[in-house]
Amino acid sequence: MTIASTSTETISNESTDTESNMGLLNREEPLKICLISLHGLIRGEDAELGCDADTGGQVKYVLELARELAKHPHVREVELLTRQIIDPKVSSDYAKLDEQISENAKIVRIPFGPKRYLKKEALWPYMEMFVDQTLAHFRRNGLPDIIHGHYADAGLAGAQLARLLHVPYIFTGHSLGRVKRERLLLGKANPDALERKYKFSLRNEAEEIALETASMVVTSTSQEVTDQYEHYDHYQPSRMEVIPPGVDLTNFSPPADDFVEPPIAREVNRFLREPNKPMILTLARPDERKNLEKLVQVYGESEQLREAANLVMIMGMRDDLRELPKSQQQVVNNVLYLIDKYDLYGKVAYPKTHTPTDIPDLYRLAVTGKGVFINPALTEPFGLTLLEAGATGLPIVATNDGGPRDIIGNCDNGLLVDPMSSEEIEHALLRTLDDAEQWQKWSDNGIKGTRKHYSWSKHAERYLRDLDDILEHSTKPALADRSRERRLPEFDRLVITDLDNTLTGDPEALAEFNELIRENDHIGFGIATGRRLDSAMALIDELGLPKPDVIDTDAGTQLHYGASLTADGSWRKQIGFAWRPNDVDSLLVKLPGLFRQTDDNQSEFKISYEIDFEKSPSLADIKKLLREAGLRAKVVLSLGMYLDVIPVRGGSDLSMRHLLWKWGFSPDNVLVAGDSGNDAGMLLGRTLGVVVGNYSPELERLRSKPRIYFANGHHARGVIEGIQYYNFLENIVIPNDRIEPPTNAE
Repeated sequence: MTIASTSTETISNESTDTESNMGLLNREEPLKICLISLHGLIRGEDAELGCDADTGGQVKYVLELARELAKHPHVREVELLTRQIIDPKVSSDYAKLDEQISENAKIVRIPFGPKRYLKKEALWPYMEMFVDQTLAHFRRNGLPDIIHGHYADAGLAGAQLARLLHVPYIFTGHSLGRVKRERLLLGKANPDALERKYKFSLRNEAEEIALETASMVVTSTSQEVTDQYEHYDHYQPSRMEVIPPGVDLTNFSPPADDFVEPPIAREVNRFLREPNKPMILTLARPDERKNLEKLVQVYGESEQLREAANLVMIMGMRDDLRELPKSQQQVVNNVLYLIDKYDLYGKVAYPKTHTPTDIPDLYRLAVTGKGVFINPALTEPFGLTLLEAGATGLPIVATNDGGPRDIIGNCDNGLLVDPMSSEEIEHALLRTLDDAEQWQKWSDNGIKGTRKHYSWSKHAERYLRDLDDILEHSTKPALADRSRERRLPEFDRLVITDLDNTLTGDPEALAEFNELIRENDHIGFGIATGRRLDSAMALIDELGLPKPDVIDTDAGTQLHYGASLTADGSWRKQIGFAWRPNDVDSLLVKLPGLFRQTDDNQSEFKISYEIDFEKSPSLADIKKLLREAGLRAKVVLSLGMYLDVIPVRGGSDLSMRHLLWKWGFSPDNVLVAGDSGNDAGMLLGRTLGVVVGNYSPELERLRSKPRIYFANGHHARGVIEGIQYYNFLENIVIPNDRIEPPTNAE
């Protein structure tokens, strides 16, 4: 694997010999690993797998990975960060802030967004909240040596944390938005309806950012690398490592000679007229991608299958069908309709509930009856259930996609089928059920193959080996040293505002704002602007503004403090990472409708253009061109016509969080105000945001975000209105702390 170093590329001539010789690998202290998995229901004991579309194989994956890594002598601690949920509809377990899952591994639940349970598509407005809350957690408990994001939501959040803190980053996609969208469109789904339901545009951009940031992408199969990640602009196979997940071999083992019929057998048998027949077993949540209706259709239309075996469907857990999400209700209702259509009563079992301990017993029950396990999913990134079945000795039939290819290739314990072909599914099941000699061979192969290729201990060894490689090429994070507490002087809260069009435009309101700042010594004053430092200071003097305590210039790429404009050294060390301005400009200046601004608008870490979208490519196409050229950069649009290109570690979002982290300042005591896309980054998160009334259209997307107040007043009048809204001069209140998503988003 070619390691993409996340070490800081310094631009200045400052000596970094000390830091470059302090690779984390060489420290005597073992590693601290931070895993992030945000959606679903995660707890250490009795994980409620299958209770909804978000609580499935990924939950089991991250829990078992955490446990296995924590056993290793080179690992001192594993933290699994997830979301705190306080909701009477789910167990109070998910409200606990900490939960120990093994001696050196624990779950840490970060509160962000509404307290109630949300499906993953409803989490996007709260990602910046998670980042800020996690920064507070790291400040209390120390930085990890590695951050590992799982799925697109945690992929985005983990990438943002890694960029800010200069901690090496690992990404595991689990399933990919572009692949899922393509598969669903094959079924003639409406693209607009898919976007409303799954938020694919947000998910795809999150995956691009995660891939761009990651030093390593952990995949489960070679097919993921060659056929799935290739759909992304940041497709770099050299960063991708195939490390198959393991299976809990202590839990999933063949039936013993004295195997006794388990309690779950009674739940299954009460559906069946001939319970002693072999079992066609499937275990999947009721999700359209799992293709469960197709399986019932094949079984219902095949007299041979109905004669040979019963069909047992474990479709998650439900107390009341009407309480399931509508998409899951639809799948279960379709299954029940098909059972009725083909008159399969007495031949199909579909228990409502089960416990985690029932699952190994179900596989073993199917083994004793010489049955078969089937995963007919339309797409399958990996398929942990296939490993579980194989480890118990149950032959498998699975979709010819993703993980099943590698599993059957390694273990030779079943057959691959086209999930859309009724004929292939029927023939594969009949062959497995009818050929006793072949059944036994596949059963034995599954038991041996899973132990040879899919143990968690082997996964952890390969993971840590690659991690050593990454850390060897990484320097100590610039913000890791917290030897002394530092605070910005003499004030306990901070107002940071943009200049052009935010403060300018209403001289009378600006004079009131100036007086407000001067009269309140307990309030610090900061400026954040896209202007260059010299231009910004000239305008500050012209407007008669107080001298700022902090000034963030050049679109979030330069930080200076105080009257003497002292540069922030640790920020400067990070900002130049992967920055290739000449290559960026050579690529973009040739595009139609894109015009380089004058030299006085350019700076070391910012290239500025004017853009005419009637002639130019779209913003998405410009980002794609940069990515395809291997250029890592951020693209920021302001006022619909100004385009800034800056380093990936720049921008007002990261500069703001760097400032607060470095000086130990709470974002709850920071009010930020702006009017254009340049300001969007700093407006998001736990700071108190104010969008002035004369804002540009690109900020409209922030209206659904928490802690962002849209003022009626324009220019400085809007800033003053925001200060009053939050009662910022006295005891701060936050009326918009949580914005509840609409019910239909869940």
